[in-house]
Parts: sequence; C-alpha cells; structure tokens
Amino acid sequence: MPSLKQRIQTRLKSPVRRWKWQYRQATWHRRALPDFIIIGAQKSGTSSLHYYLTQHPQILPAYKKEIHFFDGGLTPGVDNFEKGQAWYRAHFPLKKNISDHQKTFEASPLYIFHPIAPKRIFDLVPKVKIIAVLRNPTERAISHYFIQQRGNTEPLSIYEALQEEEKRLEPVIKEKDYKNDIFRRHSYKSRGLYKYQLERYLNYFSWQQILVINSEDFFAKPDKTLKRVFDFVGVDTEFNVQDLNPRNVASNKSDVPPEVYEYLNSYFLPHNQALYELVGESYGW
Repeated sequence: MPSLKQRIQTRLKSPVRRWKWQYRQATWHRRALPDFIIIGAQKSGTSSLHYYLTQHPQILPAYKKEIHFFDGGLTPGVDNFEKGQAWYRAHFPLKKNISDHQKTFEASPLYIFHPIAPKRIFDLVPKVKIIAVLRNPTERAISHYFIQQRGNTEPLSIYEALQEEEKRLEPVIKEKDYKNDIFRRHSYKSRGLYKYQLERYLNYFSWQQILVINSEDFFAKPDKTLKRVFDFVGVDTEFNVQDLNPRNVASNKSDVPPEVYEYLNSYFLPHNQALYELVGESYGW
C-alpha cells in the first residue's frame, strides 16, 4: 500500500496534470505539428529509439510517446481521431519554443499496421518524415504472443494462436473494425507483412520521406543507426547519445517449440523476399 506521502503527492499531481492539459488544449493553434513520426513496428525497438532521440538537444518529443491519433487509439468506444487536429496538436511544443534547428516528433507503433493511418497522416502533415523500425517478423510475432499471454488475453497455445489468426481476423477486416481488440492483440503474423504496410505509405509519401531501419542492426550498432536517423530528420549528426540502454525489452518466459519457428520462417520467407526487393536491401531473415 502507498505511504501517506505518496498518496498526497498523487492527489496533488492529478489537478496539476489536468491544468497543464487544459492549457495545452487552449493553446493548440500555437503548437507545432510533428516533423517526423516513428510509425512502428510493434516490438521492434521503437521505445528504445524514442528514448535515444529524446536525449538529442535538437529533438523535442511530444507530450507523450504514443499519441495514437491517426489509428484512433486503444480505448474501446473512444476514437482519438475524431477529437480532431486541436487535440492532436495539444501534444506538441509551442512553435515559439522550437528553434530553426529543432525538430519535434511522436512514436505510435500501431500506425504502420493500421490501413487508414497513412492517408490520415498525409492529409494533415503531407511533408512529414516517416521512420519504420522493422524486426525479424518471426521473432516479432513470438514476442507479440507472449505479451498477450502475460496479459491474459490469449487462451490458445502459440501454435494454435498462429494457426487461428486468419479466422479470427477475417470478420474484423471485412467490417474494417480496426479498433477491435482482436485486430490489435491477435495479429501476430499480419503485423510482420511489412512490404504491404510500407506500400500503403508509398501511396502517399516518397522514398525521400521514409527511412526504414532493421531492428537487429539498430541494436547491434545503435550509434551508426542514430547517425542515419539524425541525418534523415535534419539535426546534428555528431551528437553522441549517452544512455544507450534498451527500453521496454521483455524476454519470453517459455521455450518456443521448434515447429513454431519452422512454421513462421516458412510463412514469412516469400514476404521477406518481397520486402527486400521493395527496400533494395536484404536483412537476412
């Protein structure tokens, strides 16, 4: 149980947070739109990338990491996108507080997977830059499964869940019910079909506006990758990030049967090859 001091601090913080948010909303028209957006993918290193970027003095993050505006948000019955531009801009710094050499951004990993997000982003910020962090889809799918299992939202075994995915998603996709929990929670394989997801963005944005990062390279050589990102978004590339400890990293709590890896590797093989052709680079997955 929290101590008396902690309970008092919590009670004091709540009205302060409300006041700050009210001020942000009242000044939305004087606030910036993002210069770049990290669109995902989920469980690919977006939390780490976000944390590293916030250490750069020329990069200003949004009020919170995942705004979930263009995908409508994660709360059933509440559509963030319907709250409009004023709500979205309230999350960003005041324009007067951003120098000519500074950039602001947000990171919502569901954006890459959400079919409607690319057009919504383009309609509001057509010149924005897009960063996609892609992880080996086999490993990503397995990590995704264990998140759901730990959250008690997945009753099936991992192999059963993978086999049942298409059946589960079919009615949701047919109805375009993208706020359905099934769409987010049980899209283990679907989220790894990166080629189709990137093509949706390429319908609206040029390659000059899109940077694709291989998650494995990112964690193996973070300094090198960050220089690419700094150059892409237009900030000082010589800045050295001091704290490169990974963020939001969860280990699988159970052994994964070999047949799961065999199944996923076989499933993703042609999709990975198609991705390599699109980006002009092989990631060796």
